[in-house]
Amino acid sequence: MSQAFAAEEARAVYRAIHERRDMRHFAGGEVAPALLRRLLEAAHHAPSVGFMQPWRFIRIRDAALRTRLHAAVERERVLTARALGEREDAFMRLKVEGLLDAAELLAVTLADGREHHVFGRRTLPQMDLASAACAIQNLWLAARAEGLGMGWVSLFDPAEVAALLGLPAGAETIALLCLGPVHGFYEEPMLQRERWARRAPLSSLVFDEAWGRPADLFDPDPSSSPDLESA
Repeated sequence: MSQAFAAEEARAVYRAIHERRDMRHFAGGEVAPALLRRLLEAAHHAPSVGFMQPWRFIRIRDAALRTRLHAAVERERVLTARALGEREDAFMRLKVEGLLDAAELLAVTLADGREHHVFGRRTLPQMDLASAACAIQNLWLAARAEGLGMGWVSLFDPAEVAALLGLPAGAETIALLCLGPVHGFYEEPMLQRERWARRAPLSSLVFDEAWGRPADLFDPDPSSSPDLESA
């Protein structure tokens, strides 16, 4: 354990993980350029399969472009609601984005030419997406540590957004990230607070040796184990 962080430093890492939230309510304001560079540097230090670094970030400051992207998200929000059937009305009551309110809007895209990266992708080509998701998580945790909120918006038609952003053939948008100051962080995930879904018990997701075989890592009596999660 000689390589472990000091206890206080380790607690800060776990705090950022547990207090990170998918934010939809923003307070306007701005993100200082030096801070934004620092956050993007954290994203760029994410792991990537075969060191392919598939992430590309497009900073969107033009108000008209933001409005067009917001309209694209709104169209998909309505279509998603219809696809949910009996939960349509409940979904439409949820706030799902902050594109027009956040200080910064970043589009995260997968780079073109990814097919040339074979290392680690020959049988699992989706590792480009997994790698970019790691970059987004790095940015998210760094933003939380800096006191900024971030929300990942994925309600859009990728082809429509690609046209709006002028992406080259083969590039693909996977996220619109709303980033900036917030009035406060949700005490628990918003979708859990709104009773849309709840976090599953970890013990139901970890198996030993084969699918469905309960792991002996977890005490069968939850009350006997400390709860390390702050929601």
